[in-house]
Amino acid sequence: MTGPRYTKLVQTLSASVPFVGPEEQERSRGAPFLARLGANENVFGPSPKAIAAMQSEAGDIWKYGDPTSHDLRHALAAHLGVGIENIVVGEGIDALLGYLVRLLVEPGDMVVTSEGAYPTFNYHVAGFGGTLHKVPYAADREDLEALCAKAAQVRAKLVYLANPDNPMGTWHQGSKVAEMLDRLPKGCLLLLDEAYIEFAPDGTAPEINVEDPRVIRMRTFSKAYGMAGARVGYAFGAAELIASFDKIRNHFGMNRAAQAGALAALQDHDWLAQTQENVAIARQQITRIAHENGLHALPSATNFVAVDCGHDGDFARQVLHALVDKGVFVRMPFVAPQDRCIRVSCGRPEDLSVVAQHLPASLTDARRQQTARGKLT
Repeated sequence: MTGPRYTKLVQTLSASVPFVGPEEQERSRGAPFLARLGANENVFGPSPKAIAAMQSEAGDIWKYGDPTSHDLRHALAAHLGVGIENIVVGEGIDALLGYLVRLLVEPGDMVVTSEGAYPTFNYHVAGFGGTLHKVPYAADREDLEALCAKAAQVRAKLVYLANPDNPMGTWHQGSKVAEMLDRLPKGCLLLLDEAYIEFAPDGTAPEINVEDPRVIRMRTFSKAYGMAGARVGYAFGAAELIASFDKIRNHFGMNRAAQAGALAALQDHDWLAQTQENVAIARQQITRIAHENGLHALPSATNFVAVDCGHDGDFARQVLHALVDKGVFVRMPFVAPQDRCIRVSCGRPEDLSVVAQHLPASLTDARRQQTARGKLT
């Protein structure tokens, strides 16, 4: 009896999971979380019109979804002021990242990203044999100059930039991002992840001609539109690049109900505005809670806030574990020095009251453990 014959590349990769979901953590701890604030989900939820649209499709769920996402792409084209040929819809940004890497990256190809940036992109690059080069953050922001310099040094094929950034919530002016294009090496594509763009200040989105072949931009319905479980993302860029996705994407990957929900969500401007206001209020509340506990909250252009715990990553991990033990699901950056922070998603007042209730004791627990280890005096 023999097993499957894996590729040589797959045999070199370790099996790991970048994010342990809250459901798995709840099973491990034997109790549900009191506040679910770790995955940057939009707890304010989707537009009621989106919910109604998805419910109306339930009876027809026996049908495959439109493989071209025709209606949604037309609506997105109007929303962005581009042509339908400039847009591809996929199963969230994660899937679109995988498709793009499959299109561009062969074994040995050079790819540049930031150390500690969104790790799912790195998994795709590794899975297709690309060589990742990482540059550190500068002042808790992705370092645009360093990304360009590294790309030129290694003659990168692809550069990943999230603006606004995850996990720190920081951002760059769109004009600075646009200036990057002239500093990238010939034949290098800038992958601009704009998952949180609806929460960002005016001017964060760069003004770039959609037919510029040096950039592709990705956005999602998971964050501002509150549809993370529906898995709807989209990319827009030069028509030739977008057409190439049809060569390799899963043409029936898009859920029929999710397409209808996304279309309705996109058209409900009032709900989006209310969500943006709710998130802004929640960011202020998280900042206040941090301040009341002697901590510093980083400015954020996303639906989460990175809270500096004031010591190193080991201390922040103790704070995080203590919060999780008390029923508060939060996460933290993976890489130093950003791992001195915990990351708290924006929530309703009742969610944040749980954070306010349990953070003081969690800090006390962390200080006690660190003192016992001789790391705090």
